[in-house]
Amino acid sequence: MEPALYIVATPIGNLADISRRAVEVLGAADLVAAEDTRHTGQLLTTLDIRATLVAYHEHSAPAVGERLRDVVAKGQCVVLVSDAGTPTISDPGYRLVRAVQEAGLPVVPVPGACALIAALSASGLPSDRFSFGGFLPSKREARRQRLTLAARARETQLFYEAPHRIRDTLRDLVAICGPEREGGIARELTKRFETVRRAPVGDLLAWVEGDSNQERGEIVLMLAPVPGT
Repeated sequence: MEPALYIVATPIGNLADISRRAVEVLGAADLVAAEDTRHTGQLLTTLDIRATLVAYHEHSAPAVGERLRDVVAKGQCVVLVSDAGTPTISDPGYRLVRAVQEAGLPVVPVPGACALIAALSASGLPSDRFSFGGFLPSKREARRQRLTLAARARETQLFYEAPHRIRDTLRDLVAICGPEREGGIARELTKRFETVRRAPVGDLLAWVEGDSNQERGEIVLMLAPVPGT
């Protein structure tokens, strides 16, 4: 392979979603930079790939990124992966991308699974324009401020939300938007208990309150645009 930083998407649940190209690139990498080396190590073992792993996450010192950049500069291949899905989406991998680019070195995307795009594609909500807000704040006042802005948007809004907060977040949405505003929840995408539901946010709240299973796993929360826009 060409010496470069490769941004490789990995499955968000179903292992069959990994691409042939991703397997080839991972197998040829000189180093694999991963959020959690144990998690990625299990994936590589399943794929029968032996690779040298380096931890790279939000708490990594700048020297780690410099080391990875220098590996590419010396003519080797570094692969960046996240725990699941597409790296740099709501994770700190973009810092490594910038460091490599600023050194005049190539960055190569190897596309694949991404939870927010999978959620939007199956939601039935308008997808011609949308915004992604990452993870919602854990503190209620900050979360309500973000949701108030989202409620005024003219495009579909998507967020990642922790399962133990989804009930409170839906209550906030009902208070801010009213119970009839359309929204959606996509949970545990590509996994055994995958759920995708579009409904008024009041109905979504009642559904979650009536089924504790909906407060488990990884969640993408969606909100339709202001009606009539």
